Amino acid sequence: MKLSQFNFDLPESLLASEPSENRDESRLMVLHRETGQIEHKIFKDVLDYFDDKDVMILNNTKVFPARMYGNKEKTGATIEVFLLRELNKELRLWDVLVDPARKIRVGNKLYFGEDDLLVAEVVDNTTSRGRTIRFLFDGTDEEFRRNIEILGETPLPKYITRKATPEDKYRYQTIYAKNEGAVAAPTAGLHFSRELMKRLELKGIDFAEITLHVGLGTFRTVEVEDLTKHKMDSEQIIITDEAARIVNKAIDGKRRVCAVGTTSMRAIESAVSADKHLKASDDWTSKFIYPPYDFSIANSMITNFHTPESTLLVMIAAFAGYENTMRAYEVAVKEKYRFYSYGDAMLII
Repeated sequence: MKLSQFNFDLPESLLASEPSENRDESRLMVLHRETGQIEHKIFKDVLDYFDDKDVMILNNTKVFPARMYGNKEKTGATIEVFLLRELNKELRLWDVLVDPARKIRVGNKLYFGEDDLLVAEVVDNTTSRGRTIRFLFDGTDEEFRRNIEILGETPLPKYITRKATPEDKYRYQTIYAKNEGAVAAPTAGLHFSRELMKRLELKGIDFAEITLHVGLGTFRTVEVEDLTKHKMDSEQIIITDEAARIVNKAIDGKRRVCAVGTTSMRAIESAVSADKHLKASDDWTSKFIYPPYDFSIANSMITNFHTPESTLLVMIAAFAGYENTMRAYEVAVKEKYRFYSYGDAMLII
C-alpha cells in the first residue's frame, strides 16, 4: 500500500493537549472488524466486552524525564537535550537529540542546573540532530538518576506546546508502569484507572505484562510513498515466561486476547513461535506492521486515535482492515473525538 492512502484531514483543534479529567472517562469508539459496526461509549465500558479468562496484554514500560535544558560552555546558549537511551551505564554515555543542533559540536560541554548539577561532554555525532554525550559525574548511579529526575521534564510530544506540569508526570504514565526506559508513553494504557483494573480483575480478566521501551522512532515521519521501504528504529522488548504462559493459555482456550496499544502489538508480533504462540524474549525489534499482515497472537486491541500517514495508523489498518479504519477515522473527526497522546480510545474487536 501507499503512504498517501493514509492521509485524511485532521483539524488541529482535535489534537488533545490535556488529558481527560478522569482516566477511564475518555471517549471510546468500539469498532467491530467483521461487520464494520461502530459504537460510541465511555472508556470504562470496555469492561462489557471482556469475560472470564480473557487476557489483556499491557506494556509496563515507564517514561523517564527525558527532556532537559542545558547551557553551552562559553556562549551560555540554551540547548534542549532529549535523552533517547543510555548506551553505557559505567561511562554514562547517552544517545541524545539536541536543539538547536547547528550549535553543538564534538568537544562542546553542556552545563545543567543552577549549580551545574550535571555536566556533559559531546563525544560523537550520530545524525543531523543526534549526538552521543558523556555525563561527567563521579557519584553513584542512584545519585545520577536522582539528578536526572530533578533536571528532566516529562517528555510530552512536541505537538503539545505548553510546558509540562507536575500533573503530567503522573498522567503521562500508565498506572502499571514499572520498567523505566521509555521516552514516550504507551498511550492506550493511559485510560486505565486503578478502579477499572480492579473491576476487570474481579470479572476474571487476566493481565500479561510485557515491556517495549518506546522510542521516538515510533512517531518518526514516514518519508517514503512505498511503505515496504520504510525502516523503523529498534526498540527493546522484554517478554517473560510468565507473560507468555498467560497469553498462550488464553490462545489455547480460544479466549479474547487484547493488545493494549500499538507498542504491545509490535512486541508480541516480534516474538511469535512456529505454532503461532507467544514466546519469551529479551531482544530488540524494528518490526513495521502494514497491510496485508497476518496477526498471530491478539484478536482484539485498544488504541488511541493516530495522526495521518503515521506508522501507528498503518498498523491499525492492518488489524482492523483499511476500509473499516478509514471510515472509523472519518466518523471520529466528524464526532470530534480527541486524537493523539492525551486523546480518546478505540477498541477493535
